[in-house]
Amino acid sequence: MQIVNVSRSGPLQGTITVPADKSITHRAIIFSSLAEGDSRVKNPLRAEDCMRTLSAFRIMGVEVEDAGKDILIKGSGLAGLKEPEDVIDCGNSGTTARLLCGLLSGQPFFSVLTGDASLRQRPMDRVTAPLSSMGAKFSGRNRGKLLPMAVQGVSSLKAIRYVSPVPSAQVKTAVLLAGLFCDGVTEVVEPGKSRDHTERMLPAYGAGLEIEGLSVRLSGRQGLRGMDITVPGDISSAAFFIVAALILPGSEVLIENVGVNPTRTGILDILKNMGGSVGILNRREVSGEPVADIHVRHSPLKGVTIEGDLVPRAIDEFPAICVAAALADGETRISGVSELRVKESDRIASMAEGLRSMGVDVDESPDGMVISGQERLLPGVFESRGDHRIAMAMAVAALKADGESKIENAGCIATSYPGFWDSLRSLQGIG
Repeated sequence: MQIVNVSRSGPLQGTITVPADKSITHRAIIFSSLAEGDSRVKNPLRAEDCMRTLSAFRIMGVEVEDAGKDILIKGSGLAGLKEPEDVIDCGNSGTTARLLCGLLSGQPFFSVLTGDASLRQRPMDRVTAPLSSMGAKFSGRNRGKLLPMAVQGVSSLKAIRYVSPVPSAQVKTAVLLAGLFCDGVTEVVEPGKSRDHTERMLPAYGAGLEIEGLSVRLSGRQGLRGMDITVPGDISSAAFFIVAALILPGSEVLIENVGVNPTRTGILDILKNMGGSVGILNRREVSGEPVADIHVRHSPLKGVTIEGDLVPRAIDEFPAICVAAALADGETRISGVSELRVKESDRIASMAEGLRSMGVDVDESPDGMVISGQERLLPGVFESRGDHRIAMAMAVAALKADGESKIENAGCIATSYPGFWDSLRSLQGIG
């Protein structure tokens, strides 16, 4: 188990780039594998989660060439995947597991998905329920809700109109992936807008979509064509250094080439509402995604209320937001985030436990928390629970603590940000 010691830090200064966007990399690998012809994925995230998705397609017969900074994928077409000879191990990646449930639903073969101890406790029924109504068959632990899970796909799924109870890009994408193998139109309707990388990417690969408000409609049996796609930096990874720069006096940081898709920038709106000096520079578009540089200066923060439409636009960034709230003036009230209970860890409980050990007053509720900010934090020993975002969030909090803290099981950070400690040291002027 990797243990990392983190001491109180001086100001962070300088310019960094963060790893490529995890959500976009997953989708680029999937759509490139299903396309006719060759695709080049430029600047992919080479962290463990995305490599699990790439490995799954290799197991299903897709040819992949590692070309330096790029990945070349020779697409199989919609009908070209092969039945895997072994179990597909999704590791810690819920995106891999849930999106593959959608894809495998339309394959006329048998497959089995599994994952690590954490992923085997995360619910899959949010995707298997609509996919079962399309004709796929699933069997797994806990009455088919948990991995390991067997998938018996069918070559002719039934198109459906699915009204999702929660805004979820994973659910939406899984159903649309299955919809590629349907006769007729598959529609997904959400109660709120979730991240829209799938809707932006599918048309670029040649699939026609109709988007009307919170509804997305896809006609089945549309072939995809190979393309080149460049993946921007991940705002979820940038979030930790944005918060670190805000809370450490004298800090000024520029994070270059970050994806600023409006469905993902809730954290920027939240931190600005808290009084944070967060600027968006050099806006541009890369492969259909908005990209910019983010400039951050140390700022006094104030408590705010976070609820409603902001929540799905910041769902993966809440561990970092909790650290900002712990050092803000006044209370921060967070509600509507019950989704955090079923991430890599129970992130509400994990952050509450970690911040309380630093002397912060935190009240939990089933779908949120109230954090009373303070000026100083106590050092501590923090267990990541195998959750990369919890490990990075507590590392950022430790930069402000009065003494040395320990992050236990810190190796999980490699799931999304293998170079996290190098980025931190560069901004500290170390090494």
